[in-house]
Amino acid sequence: MDILSWNGTLSSSDFRLAACAFMEKWKSVMSAFPPWSWVTCAKQPWVASHDVEGYLSLENIILRSIEEEHDELSCPQKEETSCSEKEEPIDIATLVQSNCSKVPYYDLHIIYSASYRVPVLFFRAYYSDGEPLGFNEIEKDLPAHSAKALLDSKWTYITQEEHPYLNRPWFKLHPCGTSEWMKLLFHADVSVPKNGVAIELYVVSWLSVVGQVVGLRIPLEMLNQL
Repeated sequence: MDILSWNGTLSSSDFRLAACAFMEKWKSVMSAFPPWSWVTCAKQPWVASHDVEGYLSLENIILRSIEEEHDELSCPQKEETSCSEKEEPIDIATLVQSNCSKVPYYDLHIIYSASYRVPVLFFRAYYSDGEPLGFNEIEKDLPAHSAKALLDSKWTYITQEEHPYLNRPWFKLHPCGTSEWMKLLFHADVSVPKNGVAIELYVVSWLSVVGQVVGLRIPLEMLNQL
């Protein structure tokens, strides 16, 4: 695919390819953290037969804002499922699996939007007893840089809509403008061949931007060519 004529979107099959590449890269670089898994879903009657139905999932994790130079965590692995020099202290987010009942748990789903032809981040937060968090509570739990991203970015806004597969209300980052800034992102990346779009890098590149809004930062190692 010629990057000069590319419009910043993906087909559903390309999304599946990019999702698989992302899961493998995450498992390799982020081996101490919980893995993403691919959840296979039943095809909807209006979906073309060649389209792959499913989404990326990272569930029952804690997004914790901390301020320290380094943070090393050891987390138990879980199987993939089918149905996903000194510096000043910085504000970063970490992922841990925990049985602590006094902090919110998060579920993150990356779902392909057939209308926008881009990935969309759906998420929800809840306590161990199942009590859901409203947006105001989530906003207070997010790292400072996440709140700033929501305020500063004209394309980033959160809505609450029905999850397309679970039929329950989830929060989502609206995909409006995603294709435009993804095209700019790939154009600006000197490591991407100018005669083609590296489809395998799409999800990790997209999440390196979108993830910051919910306190999830992607390490630079994951942004290297796959």
